[in-house]
Amino acid sequence: MKLKNKTVLIIMLSILMFSGVQLAALPLSFWFDVESGGAITSYNDVQIPADTGTRISLADDLSPEIKFYYRLQTGIDLNKHSLFLLYAPLLVNSTGPLDTDVDFYGETFAAGSPLTASYKFNSYRITYAYTFYKSPALRIAAGLTGKIRDAYISLENGTTKATRSNLGFVPLIHLSAEWFMTPEISILLKGDGLAVPQGRAEDFQLAIAYAPTQNMKLRVGYRLLEGGSDGGGSVYSFSMFHYISAGLQVKI
Repeated sequence: MKLKNKTVLIIMLSILMFSGVQLAALPLSFWFDVESGGAITSYNDVQIPADTGTRISLADDLSPEIKFYYRLQTGIDLNKHSLFLLYAPLLVNSTGPLDTDVDFYGETFAAGSPLTASYKFNSYRITYAYTFYKSPALRIAAGLTGKIRDAYISLENGTTKATRSNLGFVPLIHLSAEWFMTPEISILLKGDGLAVPQGRAEDFQLAIAYAPTQNMKLRVGYRLLEGGSDGGGSVYSFSMFHYISAGLQVKI
């Protein structure tokens, strides 16, 4: 190997080693979070189209299932800055006969026929949060969340089926507060939400957390998912779900 090539190689290796040392010196932490539990429907009212369809409750007129759910989240913390991704799928089925005919998305479902309704609301989110207050007893953060909503509402009775799908982007405000009763035990309130004249969305969890090590945190709690939209003449849909949850966060 020529001397020039050796010099270039030494310079490149020196830069990589220096960059690695600098990166290792940063207070950077990667983490992964998994949450699971049961989701219970409180209310789920739909009317499609909103001006001519039949308004029905997928929670009262039909019988919704208690849904086992899971959520996956991963992120990076750097000093007071955090960036994380969330995948939160949800699909709840409701069944039963209806007392009246139902007009839904251009189809009519006769009264008395066995009906199955499927409500899908998958959420993909990216969040930036800034910790603007931090002490041994309290941490408070706020930021912005970009959410992609992949949803549909479907009705079928064996002979007729109608499905209204929706894929859209929703901006949300992120809020988080954690109170440390001890260095290992804390109470956490965290989530995303926003309300506008056309609709609203709230997804917040209240949990008690326990950190057996610096790199692991366990939590159990309650999550509320609520919201919907009244899009003029196109869609009326408002729902609320109660979650009993357990979660695990691990720093890598």
